[in-house]
Amino acid sequence: MKRLILATAFVLATGAAYAADVLQEAPVAASFDWTGAYIGVNAGGGWGTFKHTTNTSPIEIDVSASGFLGGIQAGYNWQSGQVVYGVETDFQAADIKGDLSFPITILQTKVDRFGTLRGRIGFTPADRFMVYGTGGLAYGHFKTEINNGAINGSKTKAGWTVGAGAEYAINANWTIKSEYLYTDLGKSDVITFGPNTLTDKIAFHTVRVGLNYKF
Repeated sequence: MKRLILATAFVLATGAAYAADVLQEAPVAASFDWTGAYIGVNAGGGWGTFKHTTNTSPIEIDVSASGFLGGIQAGYNWQSGQVVYGVETDFQAADIKGDLSFPITILQTKVDRFGTLRGRIGFTPADRFMVYGTGGLAYGHFKTEINNGAINGSKTKAGWTVGAGAEYAINANWTIKSEYLYTDLGKSDVITFGPNTLTDKIAFHTVRVGLNYKF
């Protein structure tokens, strides 16, 4: 009996030591590293209120605008612990427009392209998942038509943008994201007809989803 107990104890001790060695030598799955360059595509929608005033009238004409957008983005991230920071630029083709009709189109304003250059700072509460805030420079091209295009004008204007988003790494190279931005291109004199100057104030919201490839 004593020999059996000693033999059993020896086997258990040897097995425990072997198991400990295996656990120490077993590779640990590496967490996702956000550091690196990426490029991708996106699509979504935009909406806002475009405001119009003239220098000869106190009346402001507001039109509700909405439409689709799609484009490309590229950027670079650096990760330090659970903090990720980086820079991103994007360019969008858009059809965000609003009009005033009775029943013909009296006034129409449309943002047909815009882009941003933004900083991003994020936090990774879980492996492969990041939430972030973003903000920076925006620019865009918009045009206004009066009386079905009889009078028209366009402008390219710089402004600012701010927003937030979330991104998830599908694997070592591909990530998906969802993002909200508020973009303000400020005021611009767009059309001059006789003594009148039409001024547009362009600001809008966008929500989009994107797919990135990380190098």
